Amino acid sequence: MYFEHFGLALAPFSIAPDPAFAYPSRAQQEAHAALLQAIGGGDGFVKITGDVGTGKTLACRRLLAALAGQPDCDAVYVQNPCLTPRSLLLAIGVELKLPLRANTSEHRLLTLLDRALLKASAAGRRIVVCLDEAQAMPADAFEVLRRLAARDRDGRAVLQTVLFGQPELDDKLARSDLRPLASRITAQYRLGPLSARETEAYLAHRLRVAGRAADASALFPTAVAALVHRYTRGVPRIVNIVAHKALLLACRDRAAVVGPQHVRDAAADTPHARPATALSRLVAWWQHGRMRHGTPA
Repeated sequence: MYFEHFGLALAPFSIAPDPAFAYPSRAQQEAHAALLQAIGGGDGFVKITGDVGTGKTLACRRLLAALAGQPDCDAVYVQNPCLTPRSLLLAIGVELKLPLRANTSEHRLLTLLDRALLKASAAGRRIVVCLDEAQAMPADAFEVLRRLAARDRDGRAVLQTVLFGQPELDDKLARSDLRPLASRITAQYRLGPLSARETEAYLAHRLRVAGRAADASALFPTAVAALVHRYTRGVPRIVNIVAHKALLLACRDRAAVVGPQHVRDAAADTPHARPATALSRLVAWWQHGRMRHGTPA
């Protein structure tokens, strides 16, 4: 590996979401602020969408970490949403440490959870369920969530749900059978890609966290970072893959910094690494602007 060659202690461009490497991009900061505001305001359903690799899971983990520091909040994380209604209820109940059995019926689970939610609300506690990859959730599981969240106390939902999903989630929620739930979504945000300037700062930030003690920004000079952005379109996951491969190539050549050809060769070896067209940039700008202002795209 290139750790010793470039003075690194950790892998700087792993694609596994790690809050320790989180870069405070505008999109991530706005999404995080929107989530905290919505949850603090008692919103029942919140939605965060974004293309693959734009940082939805990272946004989810940042939220969970923030909620863990709030003594009046219990956060439930559901990583695999491909669950039957009963399995979903059971997963939530287990996280809330309810006295459940493996053979507890769906009706009984609903009753126990409903009681637990009302009890928590009466005690001033908030229950927040975070669902990753929510576009994969079956329609009947969405309906169970809606039924649980239908209760409120003093104008605040007894169960707050945050849906993180790919753009297909919008299509699913537009279905007639899911409109009752979609109508309860009071806050939403669309995660967009990094800008060219953010991509350069993102590369340097991750290198510093990985142990590059000095001149982290020099490892990907401005022109080279701009080339990374051009090929990856600022999608963090693709940035990580291309940057990792570019470092491997630079190390192979015993180069002190990453050069343009290293990036070109890395991009050529990476699926989905291609320059954005003018139309795709326009569509991304339009969608991001509409979702920032709370209007579905």
